[in-house]
Amino acid sequence: MKITVEALAHAPIAKVWAAYTTPQDIRQWNAASDDWHTTRANVDLRVGGAFSSRMEAKDGSAGFDFAGTYTRVEPHALIEYAFGDRMGLVEFVAVPRGILVRVTFDAETEHPVEMQRQGWQAILDNFVRHVESHR
Repeated sequence: MKITVEALAHAPIAKVWAAYTTPQDIRQWNAASDDWHTTRANVDLRVGGAFSSRMEAKDGSAGFDFAGTYTRVEPHALIEYAFGDRMGLVEFVAVPRGILVRVTFDAETEHPVEMQRQGWQAILDNFVRHVESHR
C-alpha cells in the first residue's frame, strides 16, 4: 500500500530543493512533533548515493535511524529512494502559489496506516514552516 502526503511551500524551487536536500536544514525540520528532533543527517544526492538521518526523542527515551539509497534524482523535480524493502518518491511541482511537495511511500506493517500518514504529514508540514520562515 502506498501513502501520499503533500504540502504547499510558498517559496522558489531553488530554496525548497535546498532545504529538502541539505543536512543542516534536514536537522531543523525533520521531526513529527516538538518532542522529537533529528540529531544527524547525511546526504549523497546522486543515483546510488546514500542518505541517513537519526531521529530521537528529546528526552532520550527512543530513537531510530532512517536510511536508504537514491534510485532516481531529477534536480528541482523529484527524488526517488529505496529504504529497506520499501520505496519513496518526493515530487516538487510548480503551482501558481509556490511549490507543491508531494511525498509517496510504501506503508510498513508495524503501525496503522493513518498513524503513518499523520507522522509523515507532520514532518512535511514542519518542512514547509522551515522553508517559509527562512525567506
